[in-house]
Amino acid sequence: MSRTLIFGFAAVVLSVVAADERRAPRPQFSEGQLRGVFFEKLDDAFRGQRPSLSSIRKSAQVAPVAAAGQSTGGGSSGADGKDVWSPLIGPASLEDEVKRLRLHYDSVVTTPGAFNSGGYQDARLDLTALASLFAVINEHGGEVRWKDQAAVARDLIARTAFNCKAGSTQVYNEAKLRKADLQDLVSGTGITGRESDPDTDWTMIADRSPMMEYAELLVESLDEVTRNEGTAKTEIDSVRRNAELLAMVAEIFTREGMDEADDEDYVKLSHAMRDVAKTVVAAIDRSDWESVTAGASLIRQRCDACHEEYR
Repeated sequence: MSRTLIFGFAAVVLSVVAADERRAPRPQFSEGQLRGVFFEKLDDAFRGQRPSLSSIRKSAQVAPVAAAGQSTGGGSSGADGKDVWSPLIGPASLEDEVKRLRLHYDSVVTTPGAFNSGGYQDARLDLTALASLFAVINEHGGEVRWKDQAAVARDLIARTAFNCKAGSTQVYNEAKLRKADLQDLVSGTGITGRESDPDTDWTMIADRSPMMEYAELLVESLDEVTRNEGTAKTEIDSVRRNAELLAMVAEIFTREGMDEADDEDYVKLSHAMRDVAKTVVAAIDRSDWESVTAGASLIRQRCDACHEEYR
């Protein structure tokens, strides 16, 4: 072994020893000093029966069901406390649509001139749809992102949507505030210093005129991605999202207090569109692409039938 290698090895050893000498001394505890901080036995750390490998496997099998948007008992929708939204739309579709509308809204609220000359109409549509989405998220039985602030977002966005019936500098400034709120919400910062109104109902959230326009846009998008079975397979996520959103919108049209919600024929038309949209989602789940395209065509017929009678 060369002298250089020996000296190098010695230097490493000395540096390790010196570093060890600089470490803080090991803490000393008296007997019983940590009692109550740590469990005496592993079994004490569990409430009830200690979990087994088989029980863990069963839990893993149940988890995907909750992730798919089924009710977990964590929310309610109607006055009767039943969750009507989980069977209609899953968390992924809700979250993706909020993000999509937020990006579109950003492109609408740019300058006062563009906003006042017609941009306010696009802003009203986006905000009405967003307020409805956050209302559904608030009542959804599944684990959906932003659920803890959905009611606050719902109220703020619905109020601005109502004010966007006309363009003005004041309304533009308010629309810019909602733009910042949405950015904070989606980025994870959240909306601070605000409280929701427990008396908010659907009459204050979803004006039917922009919601019908929103439904028409969803139908057009669904038509585009279901031109044929090949397109439906390629755009499966978009097909599912549009179908679930249409089922959601159709149900919103029948909520208590909404225009014509007490009209039996109107409710039947809305429920017919909702139910067909559900069959499209079911057809996707079983990879029945012929039924997917047929169902999408039937949704268009249901939508047109409703527009012939109601606007």
